[in-house]
Amino acid sequence: MNKLYWLDQIKLQDRAKVGDKAFYLSKIIQRGYPVMPGFVVSAEILRQFLENLNSSESLIADLPHSSLHLDVTNWRQLQQVASRLRQEILTATVTQEWVSTIFQAAREWQTSCLILRPSLTVSTATPGINNISGLLESVFCQCEPEAIALALKRTWSQIFRARSLLYWQHSGINLQQINLAVLVQPVENAIASGSLTTNASGWEIEATLGLGIAIALGEIQPDIYYIQPETGAVLEQQLGNKMLAYGVDDAASKIFLRLVPNSGLTPDRTCLITYLIPQAQQKQYSLQEEYLQQIITLGTQLVSELGKTFTIKWTLAGQTTSGKLYITQVNPSQSMIPHSHLIRGLGAAGGRVVATALVITNPQQKPEQLPKGVILVVPTITPDWLPLLQQVGGIITEQGGLTSHAAILARELGITAVVNATSATTLIQTGERLLLDGDRGEVYRIKADSKEEMDKGREENLLTSDRPNSKALHSAVTSHLPMIATQLLVNLSQSALIEQVQNLPVDGVGLLRSELMVLNILDGQHPNSWILSGRQAELLELWSEQIMQFARAFAPRPVFYRSLDWRSQDLPSLSDSLESSPQSMLGERGTFSYLRNPAVFDLELKALASVQQAGYTNVNLLLPFVRTVEEFIFCRRKVEQAFLTEVAQFQLWMMAEVPSVLFLLPEYVKAGVAGISIGTNDLTQLLLGVDREQGQLAKVFNERHPAVMSAIAQLIQMAQSAGIPCSICGQAPALYPEIIDKLVEWGITSISVEPEAVERTYQAIARAEQRLILAAARRKLN
Repeated sequence: MNKLYWLDQIKLQDRAKVGDKAFYLSKIIQRGYPVMPGFVVSAEILRQFLENLNSSESLIADLPHSSLHLDVTNWRQLQQVASRLRQEILTATVTQEWVSTIFQAAREWQTSCLILRPSLTVSTATPGINNISGLLESVFCQCEPEAIALALKRTWSQIFRARSLLYWQHSGINLQQINLAVLVQPVENAIASGSLTTNASGWEIEATLGLGIAIALGEIQPDIYYIQPETGAVLEQQLGNKMLAYGVDDAASKIFLRLVPNSGLTPDRTCLITYLIPQAQQKQYSLQEEYLQQIITLGTQLVSELGKTFTIKWTLAGQTTSGKLYITQVNPSQSMIPHSHLIRGLGAAGGRVVATALVITNPQQKPEQLPKGVILVVPTITPDWLPLLQQVGGIITEQGGLTSHAAILARELGITAVVNATSATTLIQTGERLLLDGDRGEVYRIKADSKEEMDKGREENLLTSDRPNSKALHSAVTSHLPMIATQLLVNLSQSALIEQVQNLPVDGVGLLRSELMVLNILDGQHPNSWILSGRQAELLELWSEQIMQFARAFAPRPVFYRSLDWRSQDLPSLSDSLESSPQSMLGERGTFSYLRNPAVFDLELKALASVQQAGYTNVNLLLPFVRTVEEFIFCRRKVEQAFLTEVAQFQLWMMAEVPSVLFLLPEYVKAGVAGISIGTNDLTQLLLGVDREQGQLAKVFNERHPAVMSAIAQLIQMAQSAGIPCSICGQAPALYPEIIDKLVEWGITSISVEPEAVERTYQAIARAEQRLILAAARRKLN
């Protein structure tokens, strides 16, 4: 098992792997809402399990690739096939490594009882497949390896029940389209549990004592509270008929009857107990006024996230005197998506936005300005679009992957974006109303005369509150953070974001992207044009002030300024008198371009010197895309000539992104490199031979590829041996938080991520460090 997907780390591109149930919970836990913690055993694990089933029967041996062609109208055949498939799964052996990984993770909760919730997605456009409520049920088990293995198999086997097979065939779904993940969460004794269902006309709260199993099984009639949405007032309440309740058997030493819908009563060793509620308590409502108001307040807050229509399940974990409210399940209304999706691409920056489309078919004919709040639809975006993007409400590009310029710019600016949306400029017309879903990677057309079209207030809410970089998002998570030893830095380029970012729990700026920073001051002209037209002094002053804003805001924390790293095709609208290579995949970029034309690099160094002369000693220089030691030495001499090294705190670093650094790092250190920062975007494309701008190659561009991870581990080890710090500033840690475990284990000095990824990265670092401490303590005890 490569990894578990923790709810607070799940990314939008993980949806198919973790299923809808876990995906929706992850969205709201990452926005600071009280969700019962948990992790997901991905759908890939079930596929591996089925592929390794050892059976001589062709029906079993072909799983999971078999389409299971059977006559579902023949009930006898249906029952026989279902029974045989489930028996094969239940008697098979789950890989010990998988079980151990799940058990060790679950032990962190210090609970005796776990719940395994099926979390399903179906990769098909077949209408009507969303209503799968009740098709698959949760399984409870003790927090013990043997019990976990059995519960995992029981959860998986449910997709082969007779009614499941019947449903799949009637819906036109084959096994290859089914992604069944398993959400694992702790089960605690509860004061009360239930649900909250909301719509525009009224809210309804159901509640019962203990765990919510009794409601799910229909064994009791819950208490019901009718709530007025606008005021939160309780309009009416009805006392239910509650004779029994469920709790956690901490002793876990008896055999109880476990009720499973549609499968009868089966004796089973489980972690739950059923108990009778005393007569006097049956005549009382399940919720004290304090708890009722907490649920109403939570519902009011969730309206801004989920719209006016949704259902959540909740539990008040604790004993009889005090409890903590947790959300255990979220079911957003399908009306949030008015029509079937128009286009599917890659979700590059999360959130939802409803706005009017503006289609530009030729990206080189960049307009001087864009209407505020539109959804920009364009084949591709190059960095010189940056000044225009400040005005847009959403971005759709036909090309590009998750590390493309469009994706990186959108994440930094907090703009909802979908990339690699094939034929978007053809299928969408300017003026159409669109719903852009950056979490799903989908685009929907909203008809003007649709009764389901969102009202103006909802649209304004989507355009403002549902952005991933809202300040409310940060304040909800950063109130109680554990201490971490690994430095956490932030990637930036826009001075407009400084106020929002400077108070985040970061140790400085790990990557100040100069090429994006200066686009705001170049007025559409290449720096060479400024120099050749005699405006060098004016540009130097503007450039220095830009850098100084970051130095001032983060002092005394370090700021790593990366000098210009442009490819000619990145800036088609900026005229350059020098010859260029527009067809080159890599271009004359990085330090090689400084050798050919040192004038702009000299100007950068003068700007850095001006910042030092103004009294700021926290700015360091990070050289990009260094191909050879000779290039580095050339730049080092330029730095010395600019007198930057006369400030004791100044450090000259280089990006570790060209694979040759894996062989030459000791030589670079001898030449004066004070530290390295691993750029996973370029390192990955060069190691795997995949252009990171090509979204159709997203599956091949894998920053978790063994070759890439091995290279990162080697660079960290080589830096340690050389006695220099090693950071990482590519998109990999933000896109795949599970990588952070390995980075911390290998000894990375610092991790630098986009602003929207700071909180989850902080938590991931804390978790990784705690695991290392715990492992070391256990080794010491043994």
